[in-house]
Amino acid sequence: MSRPLLITDCDEVLLHMVGPFGQWLDEAHDIEIAMDQENFGRALTRRADKSVVQEEHIWPLLDGFFTTEMHRQTLVPHAARALATIAEFADIVVLTNLTDDFHAGRVAQLEAVGIRHKVQCNQGGKGRPVADLVAQYQPTATVFVDDLEHHHESVAKHAPDVWRIHMVAEPRVARHRPPAPHAHARIDDWSEALPWIIAHFAS
Repeated sequence: MSRPLLITDCDEVLLHMVGPFGQWLDEAHDIEIAMDQENFGRALTRRADKSVVQEEHIWPLLDGFFTTEMHRQTLVPHAARALATIAEFADIVVLTNLTDDFHAGRVAQLEAVGIRHKVQCNQGGKGRPVADLVAQYQPTATVFVDDLEHHHESVAKHAPDVWRIHMVAEPRVARHRPPAPHAHARIDDWSEALPWIIAHFAS
């Protein structure tokens, strides 16, 4: 029998990432991250000369963080309890934009904080993989949660019947991010998202 399906991002939805990443950049690379900068490609500056870290240098830094520093990431408040409640009557997939090299690390990282659900790695827009998951699970209803607008736009294009929540769990970032126009709701707290999800699973 089909059940509802929750497809959720991980970084800044289930686990804090920008804060721990910024702490590591400060300690290991003398780089500062601007939480108020909407364009991530312009958010990193070197303290030594105030120069912006170019985008081609950001990806190696992110790879370095996820290779050795995932232990720094902390659980978003209320996330584990919300997922535990949802898991009683729905399937859950964590759709995370990491390469497959990091899959085992992400699974272990989430299991360590009590989140034990299917983890699927992805690169690029999430619309097509969300559509594929819907085709696979044949759910009665689907809710997608992510912190990035372009993923909501992608899901709206490829899986328009999926309900979409724009969630930015880091308050220092959230206050500078407008609601994603392709999401159905902007909710930054899992305690508030939970009743919304339950209601839309039943609709």
